[in-house]
Amino acid sequence: MKQTVMMIFAVLAAAGCWNMAQAPTPMRGSDVAAVDQAPDVKKYLGGKPGGQDKVARTFNDQPPVIPHAVENFDEISLEENQCLSCHSAENYEKKNSPKIGDSHFRDREGHVLKAASAARHNCLQCHVAQVDAPPLIGNDFKGDIIAGKK
Repeated sequence: MKQTVMMIFAVLAAAGCWNMAQAPTPMRGSDVAAVDQAPDVKKYLGGKPGGQDKVARTFNDQPPVIPHAVENFDEISLEENQCLSCHSAENYEKKNSPKIGDSHFRDREGHVLKAASAARHNCLQCHVAQVDAPPLIGNDFKGDIIAGKK
């Protein structure tokens, strides 16, 4: 049995080497050595926090998008989350900003927590800032809310 398994691995390895000898056709065309051009850095929409209207959601349960610029914000780390300086349950009224959602105060089993769940610490995992950029591909998505469906 052991010898059969070793023989199968040897045959598969040989087949893989033979396939590697034949030049594969690259997915992006024949000129794979060409340097990709990075797109220009786009400026985030909106100014400093507090001066923008909320961006309308396009479907139920969509995480709200960030309507203000985020360029001067520190990255979110285990030690710090600058978003919470305005949006936490303790600060949102003083800062006149939206409070983080009630769903952020639940654990995986749905139990209510006194503080925001650590699983929700990385805000940018669901909430995105907006940039003025053309769509990568054409699309006519309207969403349930905009189309009047619920």
